[in-house]
Amino acid sequence: MTIAGSLTAAFLVGLLGGAHCVGMCGGIVGTLTMGLPRDACARLSRVFSYQLAYNGGRIAGYTLAGALMGALGTLIVEIMPLQYAQRVLYTLAGVFMILLGLYLGDWWRGLAVVERLGTVLWRRIEPLGRRLLPLSSPVQAIGLGFVWAWLPCGLVYSVLIWAVSAGDAVHGALLMLAFGLGTLPNLLAMGMLAGAAARFSAQAWVRQVAGVLVMGFGFYALWQLFVV
Repeated sequence: MTIAGSLTAAFLVGLLGGAHCVGMCGGIVGTLTMGLPRDACARLSRVFSYQLAYNGGRIAGYTLAGALMGALGTLIVEIMPLQYAQRVLYTLAGVFMILLGLYLGDWWRGLAVVERLGTVLWRRIEPLGRRLLPLSSPVQAIGLGFVWAWLPCGLVYSVLIWAVSAGDAVHGALLMLAFGLGTLPNLLAMGMLAGAAARFSAQAWVRQVAGVLVMGFGFYALWQLFVV
C-alpha cells in the first residue's frame, strides 16, 4: 500500500472511531471545559483556544509515540534481511487494518485487550496530568493533552502497533499524526458543540462503512504480498 493510502486509512480510523473516542476521552474533555477559568468560559473564542490547545498537545503525544514505534520498525529492518522485513511489516499493517476495521464496525472487540498493555506506564504518567489541573492557561492545556495522549486505549494502541509497519520514525509519526487529526473533529465537537459530530460517527451504519473501508485497505496490503 502507498504511504498516502496508509495515511488515509489512519485518518478514517480516527475520524470514524468517534464513538470510542468520546467514550474514552469525553469525560476528560468535559472536565477540562467545566474547569476553565470563569473569564475563559464567558467567551466562546477562549473556550475554543483551550480545546484546541488540549487537542494539539494530545496529537503531539500521538505523533511522538508514532515516531518511537516507527523507529522500532527500523530495528526490524536492520536485524532481518530486507525482503523478509518488508513482508513482515506489510503483513503486520494488513492484519491490523483488518482487525481495526472489525473493531470500528463493532463486529469484534478483541482489540480492547491491547489497552491492558499500557496500564503500568499510565499509572506513572497520569499523576503528571493531575498536577496541571485546574487549568489557568492554554499552555497548561497543551501539557495536559500531551499527558492524556498516553491514556490506555485499544484504538490508539492498535494504530501504534500498525505504526511499526511504517518502517521508520518519520512515517510512523505521520501515521499517528493522520490518526490524531482524524480524532480532532469529534473531540472538538464534544467540547464545543455538545458532541454533534460524535453522534453522527456513532451511528451503526457509519461505523460499518468505515470498518469495511479500513478492512479493504488491509486486504489490499495483504494481496500485494502475493503479486509483488
